[in-house]
Amino acid sequence: MSPILRLFAILSLSLIPALAFTDAGSLKTGCPTLEATDSGARDSLMQYICFYNAPPGEPAHNASRPEQLPEDLAWTPAHGRDLVFSATKSVYWVHLHIRNSGAERSLWYLKLNYPLLHEITLWQTGNGTTESIVTGDQHAFSSRGIDYRYFLLPVTLDAGETRSITLRVHSSGALNVPLSLETPAEVIAGSNHLTLTHGLFYGALLVFAVFNLLLFFSSGTAYYFYNAFYMAALGLFLFAMGGFANQYFWPNNASFANTSIPLSLSLCALSMTLFGRSFLEVAKGTISETALKTLAWFCIGFLALTLILPYTKTILLNTVLALTVISSLFIIAAVRWKQGYQPAMWYLLAWLVMLVGGLIYALAAFGYLTDFLAREALMQFAVGGQVILLNYAMVQRWRLLNQKLLEVEHNARTELEFKVHERTAQLRNTMRELEKANRQLSTLSMNDALTGLHNRRHLDNIFPELCAEARRTGHTLTLALVDADHFKAINDTWGHSFGDTCLQFIAEMLTRHVKRPRDIAIRFGGEEFALLLPGTDPAGARIVCEALLADVANTPLISPDGTEVRITLSAGIASLRTGEDQNRLFERADEALYAAKNEGRNRALLSEVTEART
Repeated sequence: MSPILRLFAILSLSLIPALAFTDAGSLKTGCPTLEATDSGARDSLMQYICFYNAPPGEPAHNASRPEQLPEDLAWTPAHGRDLVFSATKSVYWVHLHIRNSGAERSLWYLKLNYPLLHEITLWQTGNGTTESIVTGDQHAFSSRGIDYRYFLLPVTLDAGETRSITLRVHSSGALNVPLSLETPAEVIAGSNHLTLTHGLFYGALLVFAVFNLLLFFSSGTAYYFYNAFYMAALGLFLFAMGGFANQYFWPNNASFANTSIPLSLSLCALSMTLFGRSFLEVAKGTISETALKTLAWFCIGFLALTLILPYTKTILLNTVLALTVISSLFIIAAVRWKQGYQPAMWYLLAWLVMLVGGLIYALAAFGYLTDFLAREALMQFAVGGQVILLNYAMVQRWRLLNQKLLEVEHNARTELEFKVHERTAQLRNTMRELEKANRQLSTLSMNDALTGLHNRRHLDNIFPELCAEARRTGHTLTLALVDADHFKAINDTWGHSFGDTCLQFIAEMLTRHVKRPRDIAIRFGGEEFALLLPGTDPAGARIVCEALLADVANTPLISPDGTEVRITLSAGIASLRTGEDQNRLFERADEALYAAKNEGRNRALLSEVTEART
């Protein structure tokens, strides 16, 4: 073979991989192909996205399928920027190529983290087939295919397979297209985190609303009712904006799902106005009272218009209304504070926080700021701060009212006694609620959140008491310190999530083996546990520990990658001696534990045995 032919053959062979990894979609758009198995590439998803803005009148605006797009369409690379656009009538086409260079078939989810998009169509093409999903908040919630408040597209790729994904997005309001490509584990972890965050937020909001409602029923004070009304309306608005209302309240009523957002927003504005007028004690006939009355009637009018006008107009009008109400209340509170009304200071701070958070949230919702999820979290933080400040302002207002009652004692003693009785009843109800909350908080502070066992604080409280009791009665008190072997390797290999699963498994085993009513199992460190065994001698404690160690060692766990994992424990045991304090008892148990570690782990050693060896 001639040198020229040899060179041609080598060049031909070197082009085979490139030909294998090229697809028609990539050539049309010029977008790079994302390697799905590369977590770094997935984190930089927007570097692989191309999009096209199709205003009304263009062929791409009227196209309903990717094959109807012009072949010479000028796709725009995202270059890492989020796709966020203010109110527009354009149709946006988004394109992405994904390849699985792994050795096995795998699943990923393309997640669109914004629930308020009217029309979304997703196509994925590969292996000669095309699959499509037509969804959006103008369709029934079941059209998404997956019961999730955001939009999820499952992408399953065979080994070596490349797929093209195309999105057609249209919305009559702002258009946010925050995309991410995640593994099922990442989707679940993110969902769990958000579920906890939203659960705490909406749960706290509901508790405060119910608490104020109970205060209203017990005291008859109007601003408690208006505050409960405000928090309920605000919670409903954020619930709808977050996509939860569409998911849980009216999944089959797409029209009302959109209407509920401006509707709840106008209810928020009305409740804010009523609460501000009642709480700030605006005098009749003043400019402030006239302004608040006018705003209240505007809120009622906008509430009616919401049921008539289209969503695009009502959401804008009601947003302007809500921001106007917040600004007006801020100004009126400043005037009342200047007039010497002290609770207005905390009310003023509350609305300052709300004004900043609401303005940023509105800018994100209307497409003027990126990262809607971060703005949503900021809004929740602002609402939380406002609720705390408002309730503190009500406490200050209550204190002010109490002082006024004391000042008129000399002029109307009979009337004063009646009012003091009324306010005292309110205080007692509040104190009972606070005492109940403190008891619940105390219980939570003594338990480990992950495992449910008692924590180090409980150990510090109960250990001296048990030692004192043992010295007084002469009964035996045995302490066993238990530690998981090579636990760092588990975290390093399979991650902290699986490590937490292992800790929960160990806690379950401890609970199973520590059965007597007075025996106590405690988690006092990362993978460190303690057993307090009153009335148990060292031999009995060793039997308990050896049974525990055998049970744990013989029970396998399945790691995230399917590997069978067996955990072993080491234990050190010591009993309280005459004249010994709890610190020395703990040290001897710890020395026995380290001796068990040094002798090969997966064993329980008595302190007396280790001391005899030394």
